[in-house]
Amino acid sequence: MDAGYNPRTVEEVFRDYKGRRAGLTRALTTDVEDFFRQCDPEKENLCLYGFPNEHWEVNLPAEEVPPELPEPALGINFARDGMQEKDWLSMVAVHSDAWLLSVAFYFGARFGFDKNDRKRLFGMINELPTVFDVVSGKSKTKTTSNINHSNSKSKSNHKMQKTSEPRAKQPKPQMKDEDREEEALDASEDVGAVAGGGVEEHGETRCGACGDNYGQDEFWIGCDICEKWFHGKCVKITPAKAEHIKQYKCPSCMGTNGSSGSNKRARPSS
Repeated sequence: MDAGYNPRTVEEVFRDYKGRRAGLTRALTTDVEDFFRQCDPEKENLCLYGFPNEHWEVNLPAEEVPPELPEPALGINFARDGMQEKDWLSMVAVHSDAWLLSVAFYFGARFGFDKNDRKRLFGMINELPTVFDVVSGKSKTKTTSNINHSNSKSKSNHKMQKTSEPRAKQPKPQMKDEDREEEALDASEDVGAVAGGGVEEHGETRCGACGDNYGQDEFWIGCDICEKWFHGKCVKITPAKAEHIKQYKCPSCMGTNGSSGSNKRARPSS
């Protein structure tokens, strides 16, 4: 269907990708009623094609074997009436994303893109929302998510700077009875100084393992890799163990093979 069309540079392949993506996105959103109607389960195996000119088409697969270009998912029409429409459209969107990548990197392989060209091409592609993102509505919340992630990262960096101070490593001295009342009044300030950012900030922090909020009387530890915070009990790290390990990696960053301690830690106020 695209015989004779051969983009040869990274920029040309990316334009080809964008055009095909636009066509597929239109079929699954603005033209969805027409697309749904054309995918009659009573017909033979059908495929959804996107073209560089931003058009789309539901048609039979290419007759030649092997085809000129990689082929889209076959038989999407057979599942149309056996699934919820939203789920069916999401399924077609996922397969469409896979097809778009296969076509783009087919051109890359055919015209000898080197490592840097392939990396640049994927980087350009990855800047766009996927077809699935658009169909499922995830692309609408992407900007908000990025802002929240940026704020969270800044907050985590603030914590790391605070909690890396030497006094955060020192064992807590025993208190005299007469000092306990004063210590209770200053507890929130002490936790804020050690954990970094104050009680109010930690109150908004959630454990990366269980999802619960920060508690003043709980030991927390921060991952030096992903900068998420965890209850010590959730990742099986005690305050004593944490004191002896220089860098903590959470189970996800360690590939669930183990963990190590960190100087980036909070501790109970009691």
